Amino acid sequence: MVNQLGVVANGKDRDHLKSTLLLIAAIWLIGLTGHFTLFKEWGALALYIIGSIALALWRGARFGEWRKLFITGTGLKPALLWGGILGVVVSLISLTNIALMHTAGPSEMQMQAMVEILLGYKLILLFPLLIVAEEFLWRGLLLSSLVGRGISSGAAIGLTTLCFMLNHFAVAPVGLLERGMMALMGLPLGIINGFLTIKTQNLWGGVLIHLLTMLAMVLGIFLM
Repeated sequence: MVNQLGVVANGKDRDHLKSTLLLIAAIWLIGLTGHFTLFKEWGALALYIIGSIALALWRGARFGEWRKLFITGTGLKPALLWGGILGVVVSLISLTNIALMHTAGPSEMQMQAMVEILLGYKLILLFPLLIVAEEFLWRGLLLSSLVGRGISSGAAIGLTTLCFMLNHFAVAPVGLLERGMMALMGLPLGIINGFLTIKTQNLWGGVLIHLLTMLAMVLGIFLM
């Protein structure tokens, strides 16, 4: 069977999808159980970052799947070009939304939720590694494995975006309101980064969009 990328699916594609789903399941299980302990979601967050990067690097080194995982130099220039353009657009939209919220006089709870998301719990210190890990897992490992099994690009992007959004409820060491806001933020990012990754065969444009968006949101919080 030939997948959407023109590559014949084989046993490695099945193993690729299985290992990716096992990692996601482990992250969500640790996050769920940790929530009821003193460890909270920090264990899940650690596995999310370390596990995603490690699995992508291992599969790339062990099976030569660097290009399949969209993390080579293939398509890098157009990916970064479009990533920069789209990143600026999304960032301006984010700043505009934050300004409108401030002008409309949001509730103290809403404002505190945004601060907790972007500045609380020292999450801001993890943003660079977290962004790379997120793109490696969702746009690298999962998206490529779904397409490798013959699922259409559109359906694969939709599924990875849904999982990307749900993941915020499993790994974010913040309250339920903050998790919901983070999940909503993940909707446009998941769709845009997914399509850009498929189009350019490179995920680094998505990393750039993700990074610019988060920086804009942090800037918006400081300016309020």
